[in-house]
Amino acid sequence: MEDHRATRICARPAPALRRYVGSYVGFDLRGFPAGVHCGPPGRVLTAVISLSGPLEVAPGVDDGSPVSRFAGVAGGLMRRSVAIHHDGRQEGVQVSLTPRGARAVHGMPAAGLAHRLVPLDELLGALCVELVDRLRAATTWAARFAVLDELLLRAVGRNAGGAPVSQVRPEVAEAWRRLLAARGRVQVGEVAAELDWSRRYLTERFRGEVGLSPKTFARVLRFEHAHELATMHDPLPWAEVATVCGYADQAHLVRDWSEFTGRSPTAWLRGEVLLGNG
Repeated sequence: MEDHRATRICARPAPALRRYVGSYVGFDLRGFPAGVHCGPPGRVLTAVISLSGPLEVAPGVDDGSPVSRFAGVAGGLMRRSVAIHHDGRQEGVQVSLTPRGARAVHGMPAAGLAHRLVPLDELLGALCVELVDRLRAATTWAARFAVLDELLLRAVGRNAGGAPVSQVRPEVAEAWRRLLAARGRVQVGEVAAELDWSRRYLTERFRGEVGLSPKTFARVLRFEHAHELATMHDPLPWAEVATVCGYADQAHLVRDWSEFTGRSPTAWLRGEVLLGNG
């Protein structure tokens, strides 16, 4: 087997895109054992463009979900991991979008993409073909990120049609902000009261915009925090991860982890060969 190569390059988009796009990540992972990577749920919508062969992705892990092949794929907010099948090599770029970015770049509310994997060309049309071709032709990460800036700005301009991008309702945006700030460790009823809305009304409006209820999104954020701690170079013991992230106990963490990844924490860690743990 060739030596492991694990390159991840992060970049910020152009200033005009930062309301819509959180980050770019370029990745080149080679020399690992073949396996199935769990693409975990989190706070962002993602679009991934392969720089090598097609992406082989299923909407669930170890549950019999059919595997589809994509040159580029977009996904909304999820409440379970997607399964990314690989032969030990993954090369591509990932774009993280905000809910407002779903409207600006894809021309639809984030709720329209929730729990879905959509071929990127269905959303961007001919712009996707140009994006894939130019990303693959570029020879440096800086050049690839510049291509993303150029074409995503064109997508935003095309969807806006010269008009301002439609806004997420301010109360929904504020609820989103508060949930993010607390990493999910906040009572939805308290957020609703502070907005002078009923919990039911907030839930309806929040789900209608992003595709998840605020309670489910709070659980996703708590899991996201735990996932970050578990993938650190020197990870904490699971019991400490549970405490830091606000779980009642380790068993509570295990239940949520199993729901969101399809695997127990131990089985997940053992299977994630791209992290170097397999």
